[in-house]
Amino acid sequence: MGNDNSNPKALFRLIGLATVIVFLIINNEKFTSHNHPNNRRTSVDMGNGNCKWTPPKYEGFEDIKFFKTVIAGFPSGDKRLTFVQLEALTENPTKDEWDFKHLGMSNHPFIKANYPHHEGIWGWEDAGDQVIMVVRNIKRAMVEYHDILWDIGYAKTWEEAFALVPNLYRERPPLEDFLAWRDERVFDEIDWYGWFIDYYMEGGLMRDMFTKKITTSEHWNMLMVPTAYTLEQLQYDVVVGADTHVEPSYDPNCALITNGCAPIKVISAERLAELDRGPAVGLELAAAVDGKEGMNVIAPEARNCIWRELIINKKGLKTFIDRDGYGEDDYSFTKGHLEKMVKELDRLIQKYSNVPWTTNSNAQVLVDLFQEHRGLILEDLAEGRFRRIMKRKSSLTPDRFRELE
Repeated sequence: MGNDNSNPKALFRLIGLATVIVFLIINNEKFTSHNHPNNRRTSVDMGNGNCKWTPPKYEGFEDIKFFKTVIAGFPSGDKRLTFVQLEALTENPTKDEWDFKHLGMSNHPFIKANYPHHEGIWGWEDAGDQVIMVVRNIKRAMVEYHDILWDIGYAKTWEEAFALVPNLYRERPPLEDFLAWRDERVFDEIDWYGWFIDYYMEGGLMRDMFTKKITTSEHWNMLMVPTAYTLEQLQYDVVVGADTHVEPSYDPNCALITNGCAPIKVISAERLAELDRGPAVGLELAAAVDGKEGMNVIAPEARNCIWRELIINKKGLKTFIDRDGYGEDDYSFTKGHLEKMVKELDRLIQKYSNVPWTTNSNAQVLVDLFQEHRGLILEDLAEGRFRRIMKRKSSLTPDRFRELE
């Protein structure tokens, strides 16, 4: 399963910790927006393609009937970059899956979700109507995933994490901190990355993340609470059986979304942030909600201006593009990590290039993205831009990984 050197104790300690982190981050997002010095009700169309960005409104929408959008993605800061665009385009706010679970249901029209990744939870019950899936380059996704963990000092309690809220998205970690986490987690997370893509593209078809085999409801329910089991107990051959024929079945949660779990749009987080391709991606986001019930999208001629305000002029919440310090490419991987990333991308490209996906527009977008991402990783391999795996300790809190050694 994944990396042969995986440490089950370390895996579940880190997964359990991540639950606290995800819940914390969205509350910080809400806190930041409420206390923004330029807080207004809605972005303003100034005419002639000009606009004035303002944060979304957080009150006064309780009785509006919305067609609601789930913004789903592997944990990597991609959803935040996406929902700030949607908020600015529509004046409507976003709420995290964990907020729905722990703070109660509400009428937020945008729902940020890591589910079914172990960072996520289906907390929004039947509130969703459609899904937008956000995709990041697999290598860069791993870097930002760790960055968020580092921002709050790998806190073990809510109180510890909350004290470090101001650190979110401010800077990048020391290289040695990333390398310590990388050597422990990345082999397995590569499997979770591809499995996450398959889950949404196949409308919630239940699969095992490590073998990619179709699995049973019993096994799926175990996978959704991985901290309750050891890696050995979760193995497909142990729970299902190597030669067992399993009829395809779907996560029943997907029946709670009006249009199902299959995304109506696949968005590239990297392209959204690019100067040349970003404005077009921003327009795709606007089109995905334009005309939907309760959505008052800013006029078409002002939509590119909203993108400029957020991406170029840095208005609104901080995102992964605002971090100071190292660039994402400064955080390197071992040759084995890169080769496994290429192997997983090859699997995804092969799958979504063939029947029954050849006429699916989202599959075509994915293949284009994955081919681009694969090419970048192959360049790293060809140029020798990788490291040798070794035991490491993090720099700022050496005992942070003590139990992993």
